Amino acid sequence: MTNRSHSEAPPWTILKLLRWTTDYFKSHHIENPRASAEILLSHMLGTARIDLYVRYDQPLMESELASFKALIKRRIRREPVAYIVGEKEFWSMGLTVTPAVLIPRPETECLVEAALRLLDREPSRRILDAGAGTGAVALALNRERPGNTIIASDRSREALAVARENAIRHEAAESIAFFCGDWFEPIRPAASKFDMIISNPPYIRTADLAGLEPEVRAYEPKGALDGGVDGLDAVRHLIYRSPRYLADGGYLLMEIGHDQRTGVEAAVRECGAYSEVEFQQDYSGLDRVAVLRKGRPGSIAGTGR
Repeated sequence: MTNRSHSEAPPWTILKLLRWTTDYFKSHHIENPRASAEILLSHMLGTARIDLYVRYDQPLMESELASFKALIKRRIRREPVAYIVGEKEFWSMGLTVTPAVLIPRPETECLVEAALRLLDREPSRRILDAGAGTGAVALALNRERPGNTIIASDRSREALAVARENAIRHEAAESIAFFCGDWFEPIRPAASKFDMIISNPPYIRTADLAGLEPEVRAYEPKGALDGGVDGLDAVRHLIYRSPRYLADGGYLLMEIGHDQRTGVEAAVRECGAYSEVEFQQDYSGLDRVAVLRKGRPGSIAGTGR
């Protein structure tokens, strides 16, 4: 894209610019090139994406072209769109995101759905969102099942600041308590028994990090991705430690890698503190959510779907 005066060439209209940017992104192997172009252009113009097509023949000023060109350069360097615009939608909520937090994924909505099914059985619950990041899970649960006591923790102060900002944004600052600490560090087990502990822990194998998309590998926080040699370091920690903080019959819900079911089942058997373990699938039919219920040690009933 070059900046030309109106006398030299026809003006850059919104539609022309979208078409050019889409082709340019395709030539650089950018995922979802049209959507990326729309999101970036609507962000730069301060308008909704749908309005781009209402105003498709609107010419852009030179200053707007310069601003948009800067955004294109960032995307070509594979910076995620969410970090460029500072926002990502999750559970129909616009959430502030920064490089301090993992960008919420659609798969994590499966974790929310699993929690909601359990909360329907008993509406009044005490919930811990461990490793809250943007606060996406806690906010979704608070929106769908208000009245629960929700505590969100994260070891990153920067991430927790983002979560608090999102809670204020969605008028949930008085409904969710935030604590900074590594997993259960801020919680005293004798004083705090939860009916549900929910988490999207890091579960990528260390050796697999180098093979991730550049948007993930180069920009998203490694601490929110790296799950150790087999990807299960944090998952095992949650399995072994959660029983101290769960009420009898309480649930531990975790997002996991699609191929980690066997490893989770082995850790559950070794822990011996859960009476049930179930795996629920994501939208692609892959095991994505592990649901564990605290029960009499050694009474694992089996697995299900």
